[in-house]
Amino acid sequence: MTAPPRIVVVGSVNLDLVASGAPLPKAGETVTGAVFSRHPGGKGANQALAARRLGVEVALVARVGRDALAEEALALLRAGGVDLAGIAVDATAATGVALICVDPHGENQITVAPGANATFAPELLVLPPADAVVCQLEVRPPTVARAAALTGGFFCVNLAPAAPVDASLLARADLIVVNETEAAFYGEALRTVPGLVALTLGGQGAKLLRGGAEIAQATAPPVDVVDTTGAGDTFVAALVVGLLEGMTPEAALRFACAAGACAVTKAGAQSSLPSRAEVEALLAR
Repeated sequence: MTAPPRIVVVGSVNLDLVASGAPLPKAGETVTGAVFSRHPGGKGANQALAARRLGVEVALVARVGRDALAEEALALLRAGGVDLAGIAVDATAATGVALICVDPHGENQITVAPGANATFAPELLVLPPADAVVCQLEVRPPTVARAAALTGGFFCVNLAPAAPVDASLLARADLIVVNETEAAFYGEALRTVPGLVALTLGGQGAKLLRGGAEIAQATAPPVDVVDTTGAGDTFVAALVVGLLEGMTPEAALRFACAAGACAVTKAGAQSSLPSRAEVEALLAR
């Protein structure tokens, strides 16, 4: 029996503080009537746990603060079987926090205080063996570039949140994942990269491109939206898992869209991440 792929995720760990159920405030406006909750989050942590729930071995390389928030932020990862040996504790910075507002339709606004994520310097990075490395931009871009340089296997970067990066990072990536806002930020640079580019389109699904030309597209299965937090991270993890398992680009994209759709049917980031069985059931439906 072939062993499942092993993925290393280099990225952020946050604790999400969520106010849900009230309209999203405009600038200078105060709204009320929300319900407060706390959830482990951070794009790195979300993608690590999402991949683990889809059936692969996962290690997370990240930083947290020496504070009471750290263990709460890592709790679901630990319970889910993610390898946390690569988590370092920063005695000088707080664990990252995301402040999230979710409206009655599941749309959100997010402000992040990165804390220890911002102190993850390139020289601190040590990568364990893996079949693939997945990064995002909630840690320093030079640290992501260092991960790309150290990776001998499949390398995926989710260019979120959008920030300037060196062209060599884009050239090294086997897979780049962006939403429409991020795609507009990077513009023409994404048309010249040699690897795959996945463009997510929210409820409309996603496209997979190479050299600016579409090679696959998939629609998102219709579901009742509760909270879109974590859906993009689930998509990233599922697409990497699908490609590592040898799915065709079309099949991997359908798998990723279904996984993202599953994630929006529950509240919270990590609490909403679907199991492999849930994704396959939605695909079968």
